[in-house]
Amino acid sequence: MSGKKFTMSELLKIIGRGLRAGGRGLLKAGGIFRTTRIDRYIIKKFLSTYVFLIGIVIMIAIIFDYNEHIDKFTQSHVPMQKVIFDFYLNFIPYFINLFSPLFVFIAVILFTTKLAGNSEIIAMKSTGMSFKRLLKPYMISATIIALLTFFLGAYVIPRGNVSKVNFENAYIKKKSVSTAENVQMQVDTGVVAYITHFDNETKSGYGFSLDKFEDKKLVSHLTAQNIQYDTLSDRRYSWTLRIYRIRTLRGMREQITSGEKLDTMIMMEPSDFFYVRNQQETMTLPELKDFIEKQKLRGAPNVSLFEVEYHKRFAMPFAAFILTVIGASLSCEKRKGGLGISLGAGLALSFTYIMFQTVSATFATNAGLPAGIAVWIPNIVFMIIAYVLYKRTPE
Repeated sequence: MSGKKFTMSELLKIIGRGLRAGGRGLLKAGGIFRTTRIDRYIIKKFLSTYVFLIGIVIMIAIIFDYNEHIDKFTQSHVPMQKVIFDFYLNFIPYFINLFSPLFVFIAVILFTTKLAGNSEIIAMKSTGMSFKRLLKPYMISATIIALLTFFLGAYVIPRGNVSKVNFENAYIKKKSVSTAENVQMQVDTGVVAYITHFDNETKSGYGFSLDKFEDKKLVSHLTAQNIQYDTLSDRRYSWTLRIYRIRTLRGMREQITSGEKLDTMIMMEPSDFFYVRNQQETMTLPELKDFIEKQKLRGAPNVSLFEVEYHKRFAMPFAAFILTVIGASLSCEKRKGGLGISLGAGLALSFTYIMFQTVSATFATNAGLPAGIAVWIPNIVFMIIAYVLYKRTPE
């Protein structure tokens, strides 16, 4: 090895040249991440049109919604601060996420038709740019929107929906269910709980029983006159039973144990006894997954509603890519009808997509169709439409 010595400045220059060479190699290997001025121009047009449309529609929606509920706000003497921060600030991201596919589609149609009308797309293609290459900035923009939509739907909006639902129940609908009757659920494998009456305000109930089965045979039967959820305990599922009796069955033998008070752990919570309308929209993605698994274990009848919501959290962001390809394919050519024909076809397709989503979700909740299939059917059908339109678009 050579014994040549380098000064600090020379070493820094060598390291700098190595880093630059490595960076160029990475960019060359991952060329998809590099953008040209045209790419940045299209991305800017796409995202700015998308944000502008969302802003306009949300402003109109808030004005109409406020006019509809102003009487109830006045009668309930709701502070304006609560109206703004507890309701409308949570209303905005929910609305954005709900109609994001529609906004994406219209945004693509509007600015792409304008590009085609100004012969800008013809100029791009004259330089040798293919339609496939033209879609690159569209896909980058769709990726940004899809990631934003997924993050909002999975984590941000459910937290906001808790405040929104509580506000609606307190001031608009004024409906609050605080008692549950004849609750029966499977709380663990082979363990079934039953409560005759439960009061959510006091977190207590009466007429409680807990049956444990092994190989479909009853091995234990617990009854208690009263049951109380321990709200002061740091542990979940902590309950106190009063005036209890336990029958343990071992073949032909029976052992009976009774007492005044028993502190125990039962895999259930007061919230499990009550179903709040649109409850699935108030859960984050991990909470929704855990809830579905727990409800399946208990044999609950309304699990499909939550499964549909779970799969929607993934299907909705993916729709941004499909509708972007459809929108770009429909509007990239200069047509005699201009914006009107492209926008009309785009609106028809986007509303068909939304209606298709609603109908397929109904089949999952009412007709027993698996939730995953029901939610993804619209994406699969429109993916085929997107592919056909893409292949028909001149290069």
